[in-house]
Amino acid sequence: MKIVILDGYAENPGDLSWEPLRAFGEYSVYDRTPKEKVIERSAGADIVVTNKTPLPKETLARLPNLKFIALLSTGYNVVDIAYAKERGIPVSNIPSYSTHAVAQLVFAFILGHYNHVALHSEAVHAGEWSASPDFCFWKADLFELAHKTFGVIGYGEIGRRAAKIADAFGMRVIVTSRTKPAQLPEYVTFTDQGTLLKNADVVSLHCPLTPQTQGMVNEEFLAKMKPTALLINTARGPLVDEAALAKALCGKTIAGAGLDVLSSEPPEKDNPLFGAPNCLITPHIAWAGKETRARLMSIFLDNIKAFTEGGPIHVVNP
Repeated sequence: MKIVILDGYAENPGDLSWEPLRAFGEYSVYDRTPKEKVIERSAGADIVVTNKTPLPKETLARLPNLKFIALLSTGYNVVDIAYAKERGIPVSNIPSYSTHAVAQLVFAFILGHYNHVALHSEAVHAGEWSASPDFCFWKADLFELAHKTFGVIGYGEIGRRAAKIADAFGMRVIVTSRTKPAQLPEYVTFTDQGTLLKNADVVSLHCPLTPQTQGMVNEEFLAKMKPTALLINTARGPLVDEAALAKALCGKTIAGAGLDVLSSEPPEKDNPLFGAPNCLITPHIAWAGKETRARLMSIFLDNIKAFTEGGPIHVVNP
């Protein structure tokens, strides 16, 4: 069995091991693969592994030996799964590996916005506390999370985990999703999107990217939010109209944003959100904790093993 990993660096920059793959055959690992080298590097492979390297129909058609595609991600939009199914090639993703990590980053953004820890630490290191006539000072308004309203759009595993953390902080939790869950914890109130936007102090996106949700955070959406509200997006970048969000932040339509994903990654240098006030942006790191990546690696190896034993799991194109 020949296995080729097209872009392994993000998952494993050197602190994990690919060696368990040796149990399934010969393997090659490339940190990154440019578009023009995908076919050359994948030639003769039985299994191709990708994270963000695209595998469109035109590429798959030129890989006659390909029998299985293993993703190093939950999302699978980089693969033409319909054509892969037509060819009888199962495609397996990595589900439910980053729930805790993503929910944790949601609250890193929230606490960063409400407590301004970095701002005050920088001020102390710059000597401002030493020069203060008082025993304390603050450079921005500080707020408690207790009794504020946490709004969740998309109530899957990560949305549920974030809601549970919000409850632990003493926040009121309201959620909306495409379908109302049959059962909800007693601390969760289900509502419609309009009501959520009107009442939430924090709006956290946890919905999938679909034709219906692409660009859903537009001027109309943002205008319905409180002027004191915070928007969090740890889901998919294209959910947000970035020009509309930048305008809302500059015009104080909303108070702030925390984003771990953008519409294109890496982003263009002229992204309208760069320089927008009260806008925290991290480079798609919610999944990057070592424990989280180790969990991903374990599920990935299970996917490879299941395929080699004739019963592929986590197949997204059954």
